[in-house]
Amino acid sequence: MNPKTEARRLAAACLPALILALAPQALAQHAHDHGQHTAAPAETADGQTVIASGQGIVKKIDLEKQRLILEHEAIAALNWPAMTMPFAVTDTALLQDLKIGDRIDFDLKDQRTISAIRRR
Repeated sequence: MNPKTEARRLAAACLPALILALAPQALAQHAHDHGQHTAAPAETADGQTVIASGQGIVKKIDLEKQRLILEHEAIAALNWPAMTMPFAVTDTALLQDLKIGDRIDFDLKDQRTISAIRRR
């Protein structure tokens, strides 16, 4: 067999494996280059898991149902666009000093529950 033909055949056979081996690194680099971060959940000082953090404006406070309606900015870690939605809170105390219109930073322990609130 011709050495050039054999080299092409070998390269063609190895190319799919090479692509599969390098794809995760290329995707991670693409996400990094475009500001898409998919960090693993973090933990707060008190041991609560945080899957994502966000920023928003308080639209409604419901102490009775222990929830908050926020107009939040996009949350890249969850691939969420900016929107207005309700969130439960882990503790009613988080709602005590809030007012409609307050701008806040918040941590999510899951996709529907806020575990920490900080005024901006």
